[in-house]
Amino acid sequence: MNVQHPFGVAVLADDHEAAMATLAEDVVFRSPAVYKPYEGKETVEQILRLVATVFENFRYTSEWRDGSTTILFFEADVGDRELQGIDILEENEDGLIGGFTVMIRPLSGLQAVAATMAARLGIA
Repeated sequence: MNVQHPFGVAVLADDHEAAMATLAEDVVFRSPAVYKPYEGKETVEQILRLVATVFENFRYTSEWRDGSTTILFFEADVGDRELQGIDILEENEDGLIGGFTVMIRPLSGLQAVAATMAARLGIA
């Protein structure tokens, strides 16, 4: 699959700075594991940097676009868990990502992500 969205291209190139440049200052990030959304580019950047250390063998496998919304389908491993998920990227009027929603399956994969992130953040 040839990913075309600038965020996806940057992630696959391991270019964190280019990926972060696609985020709006007031981006809202909705995690699959936490009810309350995270707001602001600086906060979202910290979350995405941590997620990048949690996922192994991360790859985007499909991309769909409809207007200002892009859905990137991904696969990755966390420990011994294989997971699939989607990143839903909603662009604002400036073409930057203003809304970023992540969904992950199966539940055991999501639980592995949440537990690993909590451990790295020092949250019991």
